[in-house]
Amino acid sequence: MRNVLLKEMRLSASVLSYLFIFFGLMFFVPGYPVLCGVFFVTLGIFQSFQAAREANDIVFSALLPIAKRDIVKGKFLFVCLIEGCAFLLMALAVILRMTVFSQSAVYRNNAMMNANLFALGTACVIFGLFNWLFVGGFFKTAYKFGRPFVLFIVVCFTAIFTAEALHHIPGLEKLNAFGTDDIVIQLILLAAGILIFLLLTVLSCRKAWKRFERIDL
Repeated sequence: MRNVLLKEMRLSASVLSYLFIFFGLMFFVPGYPVLCGVFFVTLGIFQSFQAAREANDIVFSALLPIAKRDIVKGKFLFVCLIEGCAFLLMALAVILRMTVFSQSAVYRNNAMMNANLFALGTACVIFGLFNWLFVGGFFKTAYKFGRPFVLFIVVCFTAIFTAEALHHIPGLEKLNAFGTDDIVIQLILLAAGILIFLLLTVLSCRKAWKRFERIDL
């Protein structure tokens, strides 16, 4: 799998996938829906799928002496690598906002969702939805990706809007905790987000390779 992943990184990937990782730093931006940074990271990954399709990458990969399911696993590993790098930048921003910048007025007076552990957990959920809806959807045909990406866009921004609105509902104010306030709840929400990401990704990968094995390239 190492060689398959290297092939994805060096031959199939668009440079935009790597550049768009830095949209994870949008978690530093006050007064802005920070989860939009997650969408831009997935948009960068989408560029790699587009470039790979135009280069007939799937057909090329199928000619290699590897199992068809390894082609699917390689795509998922690459996607998870990009998502993981972006997540680390988001986590860095959250940690700094929770500690070093915890008394900063520009963050204290933020009308939008705070960049906290709940936001990180929600980012994981959105990444999981991308893996389920777009990456998994792509392998229905291993060629068409327009409809899966449009579906993901709708679901993604619905999730972002919902996450931004939840803390305005009476009783859910703790979701917008600032700094280390309500840290136990924040950690539980982050753990739940990570588990959802892992579940959606693993299930999508398994479903995708079964579909791909039935496709006659």
